[in-house]
This record gives sequence, structure tokens and C-alpha cells, in this order.
Amino acid sequence: MEELVYRPIGHIRSCYPEKFGAPRQPGLVKHAITEIVLSQAFSSEEAVSGLTAFSHIWVLFHFHKTAAAGWKPKVRPPRLGGNKSVGVFASRSPFRPNPIGLSAVRLLSVQERDGLQILSVEGGDFVDGAPVLDIKPYIPYVDAIDAAEGGYAAEKPEPCLEVRFTEEAEQNLRQYSLQYPNLRELIIETIGLDPRPSYKKSQADTKVYGLALYDLNISWRVHENYALISAVAPLSVNE
Repeated sequence: MEELVYRPIGHIRSCYPEKFGAPRQPGLVKHAITEIVLSQAFSSEEAVSGLTAFSHIWVLFHFHKTAAAGWKPKVRPPRLGGNKSVGVFASRSPFRPNPIGLSAVRLLSVQERDGLQILSVEGGDFVDGAPVLDIKPYIPYVDAIDAAEGGYAAEKPEPCLEVRFTEEAEQNLRQYSLQYPNLRELIIETIGLDPRPSYKKSQADTKVYGLALYDLNISWRVHENYALISAVAPLSVNE
């Protein structure tokens, strides 16, 4: 079969610089605001004309952080606790023969800045820098299927951890509040979903985790049924 080559139309600007912590599906973290920056060749007003008539869009993108790892025919979805395997085509694993992601997100605005068309979207599950392959409008009458069955992922995952902050972390938040006004909400929504590996959730876990948001490192650990944020600090060069 003939090999196909696609040219990215733009790239992602996301609050998630790394895969760890990025939501596993779109729409789970409302305060994850993403910008889709169209490349110069595709940044004409004509190309985005009429797009703001739609409340949501589909974004096709490249899993650039995991593409080099290749793929396997069986994967272990987090929704199955990481213990059961399904075929890669029965999953949304990023480790695919063609590492392409597909996300439906709410479109907030389309603006031109510095000669480039920039789409702002809500609830993205993108990692910063991901190449964007295509954008399509979400059309409810054909894209929303009322009788659809969701298999092992029939229900939307709900936050499973209460998120608390130490006094030091509260002081850190105040320090960054002007630069990142919704940082508290973003931390609560992201860590509340418990981004740890599935096997960690069924055993005592004393590890202090670091989660990157923007250019900040969020230090936290789990105490029984809540997560305690101990510090919010700039990412170091090695992180």
C-alpha cells in the first residue's frame, strides 16, 4: 500500500508540557485552556471563516511524545486498572500504528495575532508542542450518537481525590496568581483525577510527585483519599 505523508497545519500551546498529568480524555479538565496556532501557510482568514458558528471542534493531532516508542497489538487501558489487556484498536492508547489523536473540544475564540490564526479551546487533553494535523467542526446531529455503547469506558471518570494545599503552596499560588489566574482550579481538576499509574492507586504510596503545569512544578503526594499540594515552584532545567 502506498505510504502517505501529511503536513501539520499548526501546533498546540498547552499548559501540559509533559504527558504525565495531561488528562486521558478531552473535556475532563475545564480550566485546561489550549491554543491551536496555525502555521503561516494555513493562517488566512478564509481558512477559518465560519468556524466560530460552531461551539465545538474536532482536533486531529500527532502523539509526538510517544511516537518513537512504537506500538503493540495489545494495550492495558487505565480504565481497566492497568491489569487487563484489549486490542489497540479497542483503546485510545497513544501507542498506535499511526500515532494520531482525536479530541472534541469547546471552541472559545478565533483570533489573529502576529499574522497567525490562533484558536483558543477549553478542556484539551493535549501535550504542549503537539503537531496539529486537521481541524473539523463538531456537528451534533451526526457526531452525537444517543444509543452508543461505551464498552469498558461507558461512564465519565469523576474526580477521585480531594485536593488540599499546604500554607507554603497557598503562598506560592498567590505569587503566580497574576500570571496564571486559574492555576488553583487547574491544579484541583488535574490532580483530582489522580494521574498516577493505575497500580499505584491500590497500594500505600509515599512518593512525592512532580507535575508540570506551564513552567511550574507542582509537588504533591497522596494521603489516603486526598492529595496534598506541598509546593508550586518554577521548573528546574533538568525537569
